[in-house]
Amino acid sequence: MTAYHIFTPDDALRFADQHSELFGDHSKLSAVEFGDGNLNLVFRVCNDKGTSLIVKQALPYARCVGESWPLSTDRARIEAEVLQQHGRFCPQHTVEVLHFEPALSAILMEDLKQYQILRSELVKGKTFAHLASQMATYLAQTLFYSSDFVLSGPVKKAAVARFINPELCLITEDLFFTDPYCNHERNTIHALILPRARQLWQDEALQAEVAALKADFLSKPQALLHGDVHSGSIFINADNCKVIDAEFGFYGPIGFDVGSLLGNLLLNYVACPGLFAPAQAAQQQAYLLVQIRELWQQFASQFSQLMASETQDSALQNSRYQQHFLQQVLADSLGYAGCELIRRTVGLAHVADLEKITDAKKRAEAELRAIELGRALIMQRAKLAQMDAVLTLVQQVTV
Repeated sequence: MTAYHIFTPDDALRFADQHSELFGDHSKLSAVEFGDGNLNLVFRVCNDKGTSLIVKQALPYARCVGESWPLSTDRARIEAEVLQQHGRFCPQHTVEVLHFEPALSAILMEDLKQYQILRSELVKGKTFAHLASQMATYLAQTLFYSSDFVLSGPVKKAAVARFINPELCLITEDLFFTDPYCNHERNTIHALILPRARQLWQDEALQAEVAALKADFLSKPQALLHGDVHSGSIFINADNCKVIDAEFGFYGPIGFDVGSLLGNLLLNYVACPGLFAPAQAAQQQAYLLVQIRELWQQFASQFSQLMASETQDSALQNSRYQQHFLQQVLADSLGYAGCELIRRTVGLAHVADLEKITDAKKRAEAELRAIELGRALIMQRAKLAQMDAVLTLVQQVTV
């Protein structure tokens, strides 16, 4: 067995050639490292006929910091297995894993070079009518089929144990639920919104609700989550979208994945006035509201149909329970969406939607809208029983 070593482009080339027959005989191969992520190496391996694959290797430390922040490379196994599981449930919207080598913490997967990163496209003002429906299908299929509605108790508990992901979950726990609500050294806060950030650190009512959301994140293993469904983890083109980067995967609350995506669409929504001229901003915001409504409605419809027709546990077949369950998922999703809005403005990891606003005052206005909307969603999540009420709140808070 080959011992772990950090890949060079030549190593990635040999790895891809060894574990795929796509390149064929007598191909001239080349490899280039192009990843700009914080944790991994990513290579594109191509032959002289235009065929290409992606090699991703987990480093034993956080790349953005260096060896002073060690990390287990087991996250590569988790990522590969989450994508393989999700690929069985929803192959049309999950990047295909072709091979995983545990000893090298390396994954070989399809190259989505015909796709673009969703966040980059939204920042450019592009729209995709199929986004909501396809992501609703991805979320409904992957979350339902990995849940108690389908899996027996012993099978589910074994799966929970297999996907325990303590190091990356701790990153989420800190960056989502802890750092933004105190004067933490990891926070990155633009000067113009610093007074509002300080108010968050004294907002005990908000902190209590965030604590409840964190407690559920820690203790509610409802389904196998992707764990990081933001608009930078979705590749999209004119016909299809596919989800990548599942290294934060674990068994957690269903609303976390749904809420993460809702929160990212809302981040683009609050950024629009700073990114575009007024007419285009209004048009883009209208598009986003339609996508947000359709995302929840189609997710809820598909998940309800699956609960009604494919639930295996007789106790969970009760229709009233299923309605209550879905209502709680909505409340959870809104809460986690609110956390995403706040942490992307005052926490460590910011997003291009806001950072691409070149006018400092307009960026501050967008960030303040994100904070106010995030707080409103967290505080009012239990009362917002319908998506129309949610969208009304969005428009009222962000005026």
